[in-house]
Amino acid sequence: MSYFAKVENNIVTKVIVAEQEFFDTFVDTSPGEWLQTSDNGTIRKNYAGVGYIYDRVRDAFIPPKPFESWILNDDTCLWDAPVSMPDDEHKYTWNEETSNWDLIEVE
Repeated sequence: MSYFAKVENNIVTKVIVAEQEFFDTFVDTSPGEWLQTSDNGTIRKNYAGVGYIYDRVRDAFIPPKPFESWILNDDTCLWDAPVSMPDDEHKYTWNEETSNWDLIEVE
């Protein structure tokens, strides 16, 4: 099984399941191009999703930036928080105002 993303102006607008043979005869006259992606990150760094950016220089699909303060990791092409999340048994959520992780209180 293969996955392909429709990219228009470097933005993913659609993702489909299709084999390469489908594209050998498929005629698409709409703007954009179809690029292969993979659900395990072996092709173009990350599985493409609608709204992702396709970076031609990195040949990678990059998800939307979740917070203004987050930094793109050049190796993974994913966004990293500027402060690492605590590594313990608790759950946390990012607080953009304080640029830190807030503990999620579980009742």
